[in-house]
Amino acid sequence: MTASFQDWMKTVQAGMEQDLASYLPAADAVPAKLHAAMRYAVLDGGKRVRPLLVHAAGALFGADAQALSRAAAALEMIHAYSLVHDDMPCMDDDALRRGKPTVHVAYDEATALLVGDALQAQAFSVLAHAEALPPARLVGMLRLLADAAGSAGMCGGQAIDLDSVGLSLTLEQLERMHQLKTGALLRASVVLGAMAGKDLTQAELAALHAYARAIGLAFQVVDDVLDATADSATLGKTAGKDAADNKPTYVSILGLEPSIALAEKLRQEAHAALTPFGEQALRLRELADLIVQRKA
Repeated sequence: MTASFQDWMKTVQAGMEQDLASYLPAADAVPAKLHAAMRYAVLDGGKRVRPLLVHAAGALFGADAQALSRAAAALEMIHAYSLVHDDMPCMDDDALRRGKPTVHVAYDEATALLVGDALQAQAFSVLAHAEALPPARLVGMLRLLADAAGSAGMCGGQAIDLDSVGLSLTLEQLERMHQLKTGALLRASVVLGAMAGKDLTQAELAALHAYARAIGLAFQVVDDVLDATADSATLGKTAGKDAADNKPTYVSILGLEPSIALAEKLRQEAHAALTPFGEQALRLRELADLIVQRKA
């Protein structure tokens, strides 16, 4: 009997918490302050959307469990490092993340900077030790993670975001920014999970990319909607900050109701992209629903 989506999700999230705790340096290992701050940034928080995508995509192709664990942890470490840096005064200057003080508030700015740097390095180290995989495929996975995290991916999107404050972006420009800032790591999550199982055909890769493109944009559209409609306690981060900082968002360009409609359209596109995989893609479809229907 197949586990319910909620049970599956809780199992993956709990396993990810244990894996991350084991892959991170011990809090009392020298330099203890840095290691404690790394664990503070990564553990006990977050929806673990990227690890869930890794495991759901891996299930399509019978992926190696250890490789899935390492790929999921690496992505979560990259994501956590990006949040630590994103919250710093030189960027978004935020005091709340995942319902607790941000790293630069709980520790200090210099430590927060080093936490991000160290987590990025740790991510590649963790993935590089997925030694059950064929070496050529593992190198490809490392390359994919690097591309998704760098200037052609997440960092590039953040740079565009910072340069766009106060500007009037077109919908196409906003989409491009978020395909890099948010979409690149979500796409990497899907593809890395699949690659933990096999060398992908072009058709398989195209279908996974189409799915990932849809959920990547949907994730940001819903984030913008929630920023405009939810409160800080619900979100676990400062609500209304995009409007206060005069940032272009889907809500500011399209309006609230059209943004909600766009998220639903993207959910349907994600489902359609998974048609070639049949029932085997159930978890990926359920995750598309979760991304669009979430309340925080």
